[in-house]
Amino acid sequence: MFEKLLIPENLDLQQIPLITLAYYGDAVHTLFVRTEYLKRGLETAGNLHKICSKSCSASVQADALENSLEFLDEYEKNLLRRARNSKTHKPPKSCDLEIYKKATAFEVLVGYLVLKKDFEKLKLILEKTIIN
Repeated sequence: MFEKLLIPENLDLQQIPLITLAYYGDAVHTLFVRTEYLKRGLETAGNLHKICSKSCSASVQADALENSLEFLDEYEKNLLRRARNSKTHKPPKSCDLEIYKKATAFEVLVGYLVLKKDFEKLKLILEKTIIN
């Protein structure tokens, strides 16, 4: 049931703009991180926000992407290349352009894997962003 709420039917994944996949992937990643820390017993919103902000940072996403390349097929690696090479906005002050582009590529990949319903690979990649 929950899957049907989050994943529209009959999408042509190749027609979705990369920035849209990144936007969706960012939301999925944030929900995953918040859920994981909630399960660990961090009950106050302030505690959750503090640790989730770290796990959702561009540098953590960029590292997770680098550590996930071995799981990806050629189409997914090509998707990442396209995402990193796409025109981006000015990165936030907290990271440089290279890290920002990798983080955006991570978000594109997450969005793609959710919509593709490749939950096994998605879980492997998302788990790399959890800070113990």
